[in-house]
Amino acid sequence: MGVLRLSGRKGIGFQFIRRSLLTMFLALLWAPQLLADPVDTVGPRERCPVCGMFVAKYPVWVTQITMGDGKIRFFDGVKDLMVFYRTPDTYGARQDQLSEVWVKDYYSLEWIDGRKAFYVVGSDVYGPMGHELIPFATPEAAADFKKDHKGTKVISIDEINLPLLDSMRQGQK
Repeated sequence: MGVLRLSGRKGIGFQFIRRSLLTMFLALLWAPQLLADPVDTVGPRERCPVCGMFVAKYPVWVTQITMGDGKIRFFDGVKDLMVFYRTPDTYGARQDQLSEVWVKDYYSLEWIDGRKAFYVVGSDVYGPMGHELIPFATPEAAADFKKDHKGTKVISIDEINLPLLDSMRQGQK
């Protein structure tokens, strides 16, 4: 039976182990955040925690937030997801519990990371609850949609604030 030696010519050297561990640590540090896949199937009884609508009725508009414990909150559109995202304490959650944010690219209907998406505001396209933030994977697609659908601007998640959301929810609460 062989012996693991940490020095000398035989066995694995200490420097090799140290370099390997350092390389693995740096790879994890620089690797992009790994996200779990979003859930495609929404149960017929799932309700939006913000407005109470049954979200399965609107599969094109469904969005979701994965909580740190793995529980998924489904929403009937980006607007309500963002209300939850900005004020999780109102709905019994904390900001540090929000693990993943998933929205669907408007054209492809593919799931995209909601924190990296580009959103069109003020377009002539309405969601289940009226005015809606329309998500896109690329700024080019968002700019094209904005031009074609009379949008007012393209913004990132960091620019979505409560005054904007409140103005979009007028008469919808």
